[in-house]
Amino acid sequence: MNSVLEKLFAYFDDYLPLGEKEKEDLSKRVTERKIKRRQFLLQEGDTCKYYSFVLEGCFRMYYTDEKGKEHNIQFASEDEWISDIGSLHNQVPSRMSIEAIESSHILQIAREDLWYLYTKHHVIDHNFRVIIEDKFIEMQNRVLQNISSTAYDRYASFLEQYPQLSNRLPNTQIASYLGITPEFLSKIRAEKASL
Repeated sequence: MNSVLEKLFAYFDDYLPLGEKEKEDLSKRVTERKIKRRQFLLQEGDTCKYYSFVLEGCFRMYYTDEKGKEHNIQFASEDEWISDIGSLHNQVPSRMSIEAIESSHILQIAREDLWYLYTKHHVIDHNFRVIIEDKFIEMQNRVLQNISSTAYDRYASFLEQYPQLSNRLPNTQIASYLGITPEFLSKIRAEKASL
């Protein structure tokens, strides 16, 4: 079996492990892609067509406001999924973009293939429901932090949620996610390092 697919199957072992039939069907419906740094998986105005599983690399999903300022909504690195779920499920133009921060290697499942897998395999349907619910909880917690936490607390939560990214991302990307300036993030990091 393809080692790339084995990595995806191993990922599902943390939920409900896939049987041979599920693995076979899933194998037929994923596409492997190499993505260059700064290449888009999705651009604002396009309709999202895929769930993307990150094998190697890092992506950001962001929104650009009317003044042209970018606001990072989510990061995804190894063993994580990224998609504009609202655009994918409702088949409407996305208000967000998904861009590779690093050269990346991904697996993608098209919307129609995912719906087929949901219908044919309860285990896959269950796994994706839990994955989506976990992301929803993550987003709820982030909204609560943004309205009730200090920048210091939001940075601590970022480090907890994305420990593998703190040294891979530039301050500008992390600051955009936290809703602060890169200069203020530098101050927070300096204070944290001096403790």
